[in-house]
This record gives sequence, structure tokens and C-alpha cells, in this order.
Amino acid sequence: MLDWLSGLIGSAAIAGFAHRKRALSRSGAIAAVGVGTAIYALGGAAWCVPLLAFFISSTLLSRWRRRQKAHLEQMYEKSGCRDAGQVLANGGIGALVCMAHALQPQPLWWFAYVGIIAAVNADTWATEIGGTSRKPPRSILSGKVVPAGTSGGVTARGLMAAAAGALWIGIVAAPFGAYPVAIAAAFGGGLIGAASDSLLGATVQRMNVCVRCGREIEAPVHCGERARPIRGVKGFNNDAVNALSSAVGGMVGALSAALLAPFA
Repeated sequence: MLDWLSGLIGSAAIAGFAHRKRALSRSGAIAAVGVGTAIYALGGAAWCVPLLAFFISSTLLSRWRRRQKAHLEQMYEKSGCRDAGQVLANGGIGALVCMAHALQPQPLWWFAYVGIIAAVNADTWATEIGGTSRKPPRSILSGKVVPAGTSGGVTARGLMAAAAGALWIGIVAAPFGAYPVAIAAAFGGGLIGAASDSLLGATVQRMNVCVRCGREIEAPVHCGERARPIRGVKGFNNDAVNALSSAVGGMVGALSAALLAPFA
């Protein structure tokens, strides 16, 4: 009970601060308290520290050069304060993996978790830093230049940011596990998870077109008018993409650990 109480108090304090700073909406703060409490109580510091490293770095980066990225936020389905859907999309799979480890302890669960957090962190860093690139992105499918903010578009700056974001999670996680294995799980899971996010965004994510300006956007409303769907699977929004790509990162993290553990 003490672990649950400590996790609740700590998570509530962090989520409350983030809510006051408008990094989390009310629903997002409630979801963050739930996720953070469960992960701390069931996993402890080894599971909680990578999550904090993701949350703090992503929050700070979302405010970096915010004016420069403002025009891109209008194209996204969600921007600004993270709501419950975004929190669960980024941390929900990780919380489930932590619960699975609590029920059936197995070292690979933790490396899968590291891959999950690295994937969402790499994707966030790629979005926030890549959005400041002076060069237009290119489609991950065709390699052709696409407008900034297009789902599935990648830039060299974004790719380097994704690598750095994945490595960051590996660095903070490494003291809690086999150092080279944790780094490999985070780096591999982060990069492949972020790449799968871009691939899903370019293929199955629901996308719309603004009936006024003609831009391809995630948002259902743009320029004061309801946008028209043009591609993707109905209901498969950015939250679904984030959740699925984080699961891919987790599988890669676990696989990396399974392959490298005998040599560590």
C-alpha cells in the first residue's frame, strides 16, 4: 500500500504541476496520475525513471521554438495540452507491460518497456525538433517532397532527433539493467518504433483535406470549415498510430535484449 500511496502522491504532484503549466489538460492529468501511480507501484524506479525522462523532455521540447511551430499545430488533430487519449497512447502500452511483469516476472518485460518509452520519446523528439527544419520533409514511402506537417513526412533533422531521443531513454534506463543491452533495446526500439509511426501515418492514419486551403491535415476542422476525409482508416487517428508504434518499439526492445543478453 505504501508504494501505491507514494506513487499516487508523486504522480499527482507532477501531473498537477503540468496541468497548471498547460502541458496536460484535466483529462490528461487524471490519466497521467493513473499511469504514473500504476507504474511506480508495480515497477518502482527502474520503470518510473524512463517514463519521467520522456515526459519531462517532451514537455520542454513542445515549448521550444513554439512560435516557429505554431503553423504546424493547426494541421494536427491535437496540439497544446495533452489529453487523456494522448497520455494513454504514449504510456498505456507501457503500463500494461508493467502489469504483466508484476503478474509474471520476466526480465524481457522491462526491455520491452524500455523500447516502448524510447519509441514514443523518439517520435516526439522527431516531431518537435524536425518541425523546425528549414528543408521540407520527404515522404517515407516515395521519397518525394511533401508539405511540412504531412503525416509520414521525414527530415534529416527529425531522423537525428529520433536517434537522440531513443538514445536518451537508453542512457537513463541503463543504470537499472545490463548497460549495453538497455542501450540497444532503447535505440533499436526507439528508431524502429518512430519509423513505424511515420509509416502508419503515411498509410492507414485517417487524413483529411481542408476544403478552403487544400492542405492535407489530421484535424477534422481547418480554416473554420469541416475538412473532407481523403485517405486512411476511419477512426485510426494519431493516438492509435502512437499506441501501435509504441507496441512495435516494445517488441523490438524485447527482441534486441533476447539476442544480445547472452553476450552481455
